[in-house]
Amino acid sequence: MERSLIKDVEIKVLLKKSLTDKINDREVCMKGIDASYHYEGYHVFKTEDL
Repeated sequence: MERSLIKDVEIKVLLKKSLTDKINDREVCMKGIDASYHYEGYHVFKTEDL
């Protein structure tokens, strides 16, 4: 992140590997929500239980 201010090519390569074109895929979306909640420290609920 610090280097991206000077040269953004490195961070673009890293981020591009994480992107998907499956924007209408419910399973991918739900996994993203679960990962976001996990990152924030919420471990009580999972989208598969909804």
